[in-house]
Amino acid sequence: MMRSNSCPRCQGTMEEGFVLTGRDTYRRAASWVKGQPKKNWLLGLKFAQDPIDIQTWRCGRCGFLESYAKG
Repeated sequence: MMRSNSCPRCQGTMEEGFVLTGRDTYRRAASWVKGQPKKNWLLGLKFAQDPIDIQTWRCGRCGFLESYAKG
């Protein structure tokens, strides 16, 4: 997917980054998983498919976030 380097709201410059999830010692980039979350008493959540990393861009002028889950 080709994306513009300018913000769709204010035309400011977009910079690539990621959304952090977790806290304390277990931190990682956010992921997208198809379907509804299913609880697992041992692991927290279980899912049938592998998570897809979320790519995120932020506008340096207005702070708008734009995210994509490619995969």
